Amino acid sequence: MVSRVEGTFHECVVQGIIQTEHVEALEILLQGLCGVNKERLRIHELCLKSSPNLGNGTSEFRLICDLEQQPEPTWTLRHIGGAMRGAGAEQLAVLVRSVGESKVSKQAFRLFNALGYRLDHELLRVGFSFNFQRGAQITVTVSSVNKMLKLHAIDEAVPVTPGLQLVEVTAPASADNYTEVAAAVCSFCEYLAPCVIYSSSPLVCLHRIILKSVVLAVASVKTRSVDRGCSDCSCCCRLSHV
Repeated sequence: MVSRVEGTFHECVVQGIIQTEHVEALEILLQGLCGVNKERLRIHELCLKSSPNLGNGTSEFRLICDLEQQPEPTWTLRHIGGAMRGAGAEQLAVLVRSVGESKVSKQAFRLFNALGYRLDHELLRVGFSFNFQRGAQITVTVSSVNKMLKLHAIDEAVPVTPGLQLVEVTAPASADNYTEVAAAVCSFCEYLAPCVIYSSSPLVCLHRIILKSVVLAVASVKTRSVDRGCSDCSCCCRLSHV
């Protein structure tokens, strides 16, 4: 389940990990805390990076396909900006970052290939989420992060960190209320502390660990033929849900 907010906004984030054997207990805890039914999560995420000839800096977009949506999957383009910095940000126990999101068609992958962007890595996230109001519009996702052994082969994806699942608590915010939203997110995370191991203070470093694992995993299976498959638009045709 991707964010329900479109446009450009701030996002408060806390990340942690949980052992797979304790996920069921966490689900029961969340069901009681949130008071809403869980939603199934099955997300195919493609990370697209600009090629060197597009400028001095590297830009990165995430193309997210929600495979649970019916009658056909929906696509969202997501850009994650840098974390908020400064004395105010250092006093927060959550990460505050800028995010841009927009619904797109299934042709977006072809468009970005034509613009010179290349597939850097792709992930399959499988799990569940809870969306509820508790001082802010909070989303909790619990998911297994999986890597692709072959290009776009989501049915053959295997866990990046076997035995561990990623827990994310997020909430959209604005420049005017991010402090209050951050406090609401941090307060809710305290209820999950018995089950979830949060990253060190500030509670936002886990993404780097997961990303490093993904990059290393992808590097071990990426071949020149895969690169050639994304050098034109032919690889788009091998996406089963496109």
